[in-house]
Amino acid sequence: MVPPTPDPAAPPQRGRIGIFLLLAAGLLTWIFFSNTAQADANQGLYFGVLFVLGLGLGVALFQSRFGFTSAWRQLMAVGNGHGLRNHALLLGTTATIFMLLFTTGRGGFGNEATPSAGTIGVGLFVGAFIFAVGMHLGGGCASGTLFAVGSGNSTVMPTLVGFVAGSVIYTSRLFFPLVSDLPGLEPVLLSDHVGHVGGWGITILALLVIVAVSRAVQARRNPPPTGAPPSASGWLRAIRGSWPMWVGALVLAVLGGAVMWASGGIWGVTNAFAVWGAKIPQLVGLQPESWEFWQQDNWAEMLEGSVLSHKNSLTNIGIMVGAAIAAAAGGAWAFSRKIDWRNAGIAFCGGVLMGIGARLAEGCNIGAYLGGISSGSVSGWLWAVAALVGTWAGLRLRTWLGMVNPKPTDSVC
Repeated sequence: MVPPTPDPAAPPQRGRIGIFLLLAAGLLTWIFFSNTAQADANQGLYFGVLFVLGLGLGVALFQSRFGFTSAWRQLMAVGNGHGLRNHALLLGTTATIFMLLFTTGRGGFGNEATPSAGTIGVGLFVGAFIFAVGMHLGGGCASGTLFAVGSGNSTVMPTLVGFVAGSVIYTSRLFFPLVSDLPGLEPVLLSDHVGHVGGWGITILALLVIVAVSRAVQARRNPPPTGAPPSASGWLRAIRGSWPMWVGALVLAVLGGAVMWASGGIWGVTNAFAVWGAKIPQLVGLQPESWEFWQQDNWAEMLEGSVLSHKNSLTNIGIMVGAAIAAAAGGAWAFSRKIDWRNAGIAFCGGVLMGIGARLAEGCNIGAYLGGISSGSVSGWLWAVAALVGTWAGLRLRTWLGMVNPKPTDSVC
């Protein structure tokens, strides 16, 4: 499910740009004043900053077509490590920014930057595997689904709906008690053993090894080069795309670091889907707050609060609106009403797998993989290994289902 590609010759969609800018301004105003009324001006500013950072993430994801799904697919299918090397750039730059924040203790709005680490156990391996399989059925990762929806790609809507549904299934009375006590070990942070600088050094060294190995594998297999979307030239490329993937990696790292600075935590995506999904039953009189999952302290607080005062919900909404603005600026925003119900059903099922897998693994390609590795967490590396195995299985499942596998040269998520 490929997001629309800007045509350098296509004129900007000025009407749609205006609509999306007005939407962004209206949401920002609403976020600021709704949160200011409940607390103070500083609180309203804090949530407004998170939304603005989400807008930036959406623009960067769309303009660079930064691919998580595609990078793993290229590696497993034909041995092309171009995307994986851009992952290494993103991870290394983010890890460097995080290390500086951790060692200086600096943060915004009174929040101290805190590393993220996940439990190492059955849930991590099974969840990451399931999530990766779901990515290839649904056509995108967590961040990819958001920016594809925002850019007008209607074919990925079933994936997003399934993602939310899978999150609700995981938190339900029937499912959560079955998986709440899966065996696992306590999280392991490199900084607890060698300090923040030492942990950063080990992370960078591991990433350099991955880059070297990917180059060696690619040289032996001689895969086709990754494709590059047509692009505007000169300064227009900044707003009409498409950016080189390495530029996207650097911009995403800076924006992800800014989320850490502002909130004290990593950029995350999928816990918002669980919150959104739980609020829907509340609208029809059900009481998900009574479910065992939602009685956990942090989750209970998320469900009780407003979506517009929930960190990951704000950045998620910002990503979709930011991607819409970028797509319209490139003359590429389009919404198709044609539905292939078979593919839509498969995409929905893929989304369900991602929703369940993300909660089992305590995160997705953003929270568990990017946030974990950049924080110096061993769980992030293990998530990546399980996701690679899931990618292998997902590509074969697509073939078994009679789906056309994306071309190895595709450069989008």
